Amino acid sequence: MKRLLMVSLVGTLAACQPEPAEEPVVDDAAEAAPVTVANGVPVGTFAVTNADGTEGTTVINADGTYSDSDADGKLIEEGSWAVVDGKTCFTPTTEGREAMCFTETAPGEDGSFTATPDEGDPVTVRPIAAS
Repeated sequence: MKRLLMVSLVGTLAACQPEPAEEPVVDDAAEAAPVTVANGVPVGTFAVTNADGTEGTTVINADGTYSDSDADGKLIEEGSWAVVDGKTCFTPTTEGREAMCFTETAPGEDGSFTATPDEGDPVTVRPIAAS
């Protein structure tokens, strides 16, 4: 009898316990930090001005790919990119192109910055707003 009473009492107490709260749903995509180049600028489309004044466009994608086009929109290089040792590094898949890493300055008020390759002249980079 004592055993039956004890089982009944435990069952009654268990029934009085509040339901556990549901875990909040977390949207990993919304919580994920934006993908950035080494200086913290978000990936996207950039106008690039070379030291000699020639211009082009670089598209840096969150999936680790990139492409470079000349001022006329002609594709001149593409490949993969990554931040390595505090530098933004590009590894082209385009034949005849060499891998390069750039040290970047902090972005100015307009978002532009200077990117200096390990070898060669610095370039000016300016984000192009998405339309």
